[in-house]
Amino acid sequence: MNATRSSSAAGTASSSGEGGNIVDLVGKLTRQGAHLAQEQVALMQAEMREAVTDLKAAAAAYAGAAVVGLAGLGVTLMGLGYLLGDAIDNVPLGILIVGIVSLILAAILYSAASSKTKAANLKPERTIRTLEDTPDIVTGHAAPGGTNARI
Repeated sequence: MNATRSSSAAGTASSSGEGGNIVDLVGKLTRQGAHLAQEQVALMQAEMREAVTDLKAAAAAYAGAAVVGLAGLGVTLMGLGYLLGDAIDNVPLGILIVGIVSLILAAILYSAASSKTKAANLKPERTIRTLEDTPDIVTGHAAPGGTNARI
C-alpha cells in the first residue's frame, strides 16, 4: 500500500510538472508574439522614414526646378532674347526662341523630379511579406529560407 501511494504521488508530480511546462511554453509564446509585433511595428516605421526621406529629396528637386525655371524664364528671356533678336534683326522672334528653350529646360528638370517622386515607395512591402509569413512560422510550416531569403 505504501508503494502504491508513492507511485501515485510520483504520477501526480509528473503531470503537474507537464502542466507547468505547458504554461511556461504558452507564456514564452505570448512574449515572443508580443516581441514580434513590436519588431514589425519598428520595421514599418523604418520603411516609412525611408520613404519620407525619398519624398523630401523629390520636393527639393521640385524646388530646384522651379528656381531654375523662373531664373531661365526671366534672365534668359531678357538677355539672350535681346541678343539673338539683335543678331537676326528681329528682337521679338529672338525673345520667343530663347523663352521656348528656357521652358524646355524647366520641363526636363520637372520630369526628373517627377520620376523621383514615382520611385518613392510608401508601401511597407517587407513588413507585409513578413506578416503574411508569420502564421506559417508560428505553426512550424515555414518553407526553408522563408522571409529572410526574399529580403
